[in-house]
Amino acid sequence: MARLLFVVSSATEMALADGTPHEIGYWPEEVYRPLHRYLEADVEVVVATPDGAAPTPDPLGLEPRFHYRDEDEDFLASVIRTFAVDPEDIRITLHHLTGLDLIAARSIQLAAGSAGVDPVDARSHIEAAARVAWFEDRNFVDALCDPATGAAPSEFPGEAQLRAIAGDVQREASAEAERVRIELTTSDLLMNPRSLSGITNEELEGFDGVFFPGGHGPMVDLAANPDVDRLVRHFHERSQVVSAVCHGPAALLSVGTGYDGAWLLDGYRMTVFTNDEEDQVPVGQLGAPWYVETAVRNKGAVVDNAPNEWVSHVVVDRNVVTGQNPASSDAVADAVLKKLEVL
Repeated sequence: MARLLFVVSSATEMALADGTPHEIGYWPEEVYRPLHRYLEADVEVVVATPDGAAPTPDPLGLEPRFHYRDEDEDFLASVIRTFAVDPEDIRITLHHLTGLDLIAARSIQLAAGSAGVDPVDARSHIEAAARVAWFEDRNFVDALCDPATGAAPSEFPGEAQLRAIAGDVQREASAEAERVRIELTTSDLLMNPRSLSGITNEELEGFDGVFFPGGHGPMVDLAANPDVDRLVRHFHERSQVVSAVCHGPAALLSVGTGYDGAWLLDGYRMTVFTNDEEDQVPVGQLGAPWYVETAVRNKGAVVDNAPNEWVSHVVVDRNVVTGQNPASSDAVADAVLKKLEVL
């Protein structure tokens, strides 16, 4: 059975650029989804934190807008592609993906079909309204109800039903966010972690790799941590898996030099939460103390991010596996499982 060391930040606060304290933690999706993936694949997971304290999820990551159904997100992505054929033609922002009610598109498509609307006609109307909502920064249901977006079939759901559908999607997301919160904060694995300093070099021999989930926590207690250097060096020198997602690569900044005097991971391709993505979340808007993308790039990494922000993107370079953002959580876990030869 493969064994994976799952290193989570236990930081709960970080100082912004002006010194103001800001509440943080690990990003729930980046712990919840990979952990499920690994356990379902019968990988033995040992959770550790820098000080052995139970980690805390970032409250921002428990907001309902980050807990939509996968099928809703996939449907929305297919709609966006109809007016974003070339990634260079469109800028995808967190506001677009979470703040315009576009996530209700799939449920509205299904409701239109149930009402007898031809699926192609329904889809055409939804795509037209989504385009308007996206580029004019308007609520999706408002755009659907605006005759300027194109005449809807007479059987199409009315405004009251459309708003009720969007409300149901939001309520379902709220319920899912609460379910995830309860599971994360009652998990035996997460509530009883090992301390990194207490994991001996001899114990490391029993693991096949390490995974660092993100959230802003790693910027606080994993980016200059001698125990992180010790364990990453152990796995890397044995060509075992070194993996991280989103802000998780901040942990790799703890790693020192190799035999040639350069950073041990110098020249490795990797992806990381982008500076543009950082500027769209509260920490960036309030004043990030530093940017993980810039720091990793300056350290010597060849940063290979996706053309757009907020889309799933994974980079594998030899034994190093990285994911760009929360949307990459499943894909980066699957890439790790392939490296562990259990998928």
